[in-house]
Amino acid sequence: MSRTTIAWIAIAAVGLGTYLVRASFLAVAHRVAEIPARWRTPLRLIPPAVLAALVAPAVLRPDGVVVLLGPRAIAGAIALGVAVWTRSVLATILVGLAAAVGLEVLLG
Repeated sequence: MSRTTIAWIAIAAVGLGTYLVRASFLAVAHRVAEIPARWRTPLRLIPPAVLAALVAPAVLRPDGVVVLLGPRAIAGAIALGVAVWTRSVLATILVGLAAAVGLEVLLG
């Protein structure tokens, strides 16, 4: 067999495996319709933790070096304040974006 054929077989096998794993959750979803109370809080905390893990490096290490008083870090602090104060995702995004753009223009 050629390398190309082996690569396509591997791609197809991985794709089929991914499909079967996802389909298995759909097949048994009716059995686990109610999430136990002890798992609700940890599951609810996953999206904010993932978002923080994605945003923090871009805010605190824009060029691979930690910058605590740079424009992005200050804009992140402003956005964090808006998030705590308003609890509005849209307001946080809009104010954080405006602060990031404004501070990048002002401070370079």
